[in-house]
Amino acid sequence: MASTPSGFYQRLQALPLPAQQAFMAALCERLLPNYALYAQTTGHGDVHTLRTVLDLVWEQLSVRGANIDFARQAEKLAECEPPEEDDSFGARRALDAVVSLSSILDTLQGEAPEAVLDVSRTSRAGVRAFIELTEGEEDAQKLALLIRDHPLTEDENNFQDAVLEAVSEPLDKNALKAIRQLGRNDGISNLGLSLED
Repeated sequence: MASTPSGFYQRLQALPLPAQQAFMAALCERLLPNYALYAQTTGHGDVHTLRTVLDLVWEQLSVRGANIDFARQAEKLAECEPPEEDDSFGARRALDAVVSLSSILDTLQGEAPEAVLDVSRTSRAGVRAFIELTEGEEDAQKLALLIRDHPLTEDENNFQDAVLEAVSEPLDKNALKAIRQLGRNDGISNLGLSLED
């Protein structure tokens, strides 16, 4: 049984910061293919920079005392945002990936108590938006039910539950490796999309 979002968010906020950061990093892994697809189809963006920044986050989590200039990484990340005038669905989901990764950097540079909730909600909102886009249901009530019962919603909830369980355990190197693998989700994003080689 999937946990209710309110109880889920309480548990998430009660986690120590490194566990919250691992949770966010796992969700970012799963958002990355959306960004990669956007970059591939539009020629905008730099997936390599996102990958590098996310790798540095994992390094920071697993190597004690790793000395990484996250303010510089945040600047690089800001340059990877889709153009402001692009209001396409793909651009918004690509921006989700950039903003979520920026949230982790915020926590690595100082106080950002809401960051973990923001990343969780951003990922869920992306799924909701995708279902709205693909199902084309006009009736708000029917749409709400459709979203609630949709396989992608269930997949997202189960995924976030699984990551929460994983980061609630002691975080040694092997645990972090497993969480990262979980986040990569075989290259399939939260929208069920993957980048074909």
